[in-house]
Amino acid sequence: MFEMIKAWYQRRFSDPQAMGLLAILLFGFIAVYFFSDLMAPLLIAIVLAYLLEWPIRFLSDKMKLPYAFSLFLVLGGFIALVFFMVIFLIPNLWNQTLNLLRDLPNMINQFHAWVLSLPENYPELIDYAMIDTIFTASRDKILGFAESVFKFSLTSIMSLVTLGIYAFLVPLMVFFMLKDKTELLESVSKFLPRNRHLASKVWIEMKQQIANYIRGKIIEILIMAVVSYIIFLYFDLRYPLLLAVGVGLSVLVPYIGAVLITIPVVLVAAFQFGITPTFWYILIAYTISQILDGNLLVPFLFSEAVNLHPLTIIIAVLIFGGLWGFWGVFFAIPLATLVKAVINAWPSDEMV
Repeated sequence: MFEMIKAWYQRRFSDPQAMGLLAILLFGFIAVYFFSDLMAPLLIAIVLAYLLEWPIRFLSDKMKLPYAFSLFLVLGGFIALVFFMVIFLIPNLWNQTLNLLRDLPNMINQFHAWVLSLPENYPELIDYAMIDTIFTASRDKILGFAESVFKFSLTSIMSLVTLGIYAFLVPLMVFFMLKDKTELLESVSKFLPRNRHLASKVWIEMKQQIANYIRGKIIEILIMAVVSYIIFLYFDLRYPLLLAVGVGLSVLVPYIGAVLITIPVVLVAAFQFGITPTFWYILIAYTISQILDGNLLVPFLFSEAVNLHPLTIIIAVLIFGGLWGFWGVFFAIPLATLVKAVINAWPSDEMV
């Protein structure tokens, strides 16, 4: 048994290029896993740098503007957009969240009354004791979740100092990443193993895909949030901005996110309008937007991404989300693509 394991190890790990790639992956995993909180500003800066590089390149290469001027123009516009969101959108979003938490007990009571009417209408199918038990457990869970959200909000308010530090550091890091990109990459390469030809091959395959994924995902979030907001505003649905932001962020979790965000949308519409034609119109419009997202927007934005099986994507979301939380979910598809690229590039038995 030992000889078999030794032979397998020699076949798979005797190549110095493979060991160099393994060392880089192992170091990256350890750094992110153990120091993810400390690296959060760096990760945010990297994502923003990838996002802003495309318009800067467009202005400098296509419009023939000086690179420095393009950099200041795009970065200044982005900072102005962030200030607009902080001043106008976030307070509105906060107020709608508080209104939802304030109306939640009334919604629960309405739902309770509707549930209690089911045994009277369908006595042969639904038992009152079963309904009461399920509702009691569900109500405790919902109220517990609302309390957790409130406590999290208070904790977030207490972390305004950290947020202020991020607000200063992140734009500064983004500026230097975009301004001195070549010099920074050369400096980082000095710390990499010498036998990194295989790692470079994987990086070349992944670099453009990661950039396309980040840009595509941000654009998808914005489009879905704006379209959903217009739909909710047209039908005068309560908490339109809150629900629209939820719909936009739901695209971060493929398949699962769309199902989860549909639940509050349907419940709020049902509580506000009841089972009326308006309720069905909202549901139809929302469903059409989700269908267009999955069948038109996603193929257009991610046409250059490596095709992954839906089960692979779900497993990647569960694994990387469990390891790194939000960032694991956000980068689940690129990380799954990285695993696939490493497997394809790893020396096979015939190559060793």
